[in-house]
Amino acid sequence: MTLDTKVAIVTGAGTGIGKAATLALIKDGYQVVLAGRRSEPLVDVIALGGAPERALAVATDVSDPDSVKALFDAALNRFGRVDLLFNNAGVGAPAIPLEDLTLEQWKNVVDINLTGMFLCIQQAFRVMKAQAPRGGRIINNGSISATTPRPNSSPYTATKHAVTGLTKSASLDGRKYDIAVGQIDVGNAGTEMAQRMAAGILQAHGEIAVEPLMDVNIVGQSVLYMANLPLAANVMFHTVMATKMPFAGRG
Repeated sequence: MTLDTKVAIVTGAGTGIGKAATLALIKDGYQVVLAGRRSEPLVDVIALGGAPERALAVATDVSDPDSVKALFDAALNRFGRVDLLFNNAGVGAPAIPLEDLTLEQWKNVVDINLTGMFLCIQQAFRVMKAQAPRGGRIINNGSISATTPRPNSSPYTATKHAVTGLTKSASLDGRKYDIAVGQIDVGNAGTEMAQRMAAGILQAHGEIAVEPLMDVNIVGQSVLYMANLPLAANVMFHTVMATKMPFAGRG
């Protein structure tokens, strides 16, 4: 590895947006550490990337601080530094009325979407401020829900709104370490999680409607664009969405 070779960690790398971003980064020449709860999907993505010597799979629970530290330790042991964290891992709760959610369902989303994102940012700060050359970039996956909720989505929406605050705070706190922190908000990317939208999903006025999707690889290219900016520049918020999805105005 040379100083010109960038090293990225992608959480939730085995499927969906994380997979698309990982493949875009590998194609662009990055060394990539793939993190996810299960090793098998990570290994499959590495095979698709076609450059196994520049990729490493690490089974990780982002809600566990010891697991997150082990992830970053593995990246340092293999590649020597971390230039980019794509903080992507996230889950939702069942789309049921707020009053019917269990505390366990609520806490599971908070633990992964918010606490897990904080733990990864915290560990990235520790690594990035100590390495030479100093600094790096963190991209948090916010979601359209960081701005506007869907019906029956209180845990997911609450955590994604909180991610926006975390992005702003980390962006401010990272300045003194040459760490740039931004957020990508995605709407209706064609992932496994979003397929229910193509079949019809509950709208704010109570009707079920099919929503358009966009190619998830567009999101991968958006992440790559943000990642490749010099550290003197930062996209703090980037929204990429299916053009005709119900979001702006009244839908």
